[in-house]
Amino acid sequence: MTEKKTTEAQNRATKKWGDKNKDKQRIYRYRSYARKYVRDIATADDLHELAMMIQTRLDEMKK
Repeated sequence: MTEKKTTEAQNRATKKWGDKNKDKQRIYRYRSYARKYVRDIATADDLHELAMMIQTRLDEMKK
């Protein structure tokens, strides 16, 4: 039988933080997806396209 490693108090605290920080959770999740895609899935063409998109976005942010 497996034992739970986190306490009930910790689970409540994690849920409370998650309820208050939905935007941060979404950002962390999307960042993780993007890194996984770039590291493990993307082809050379995909990476080239992403590089162009990133450069365009950076140029827009400078304005």
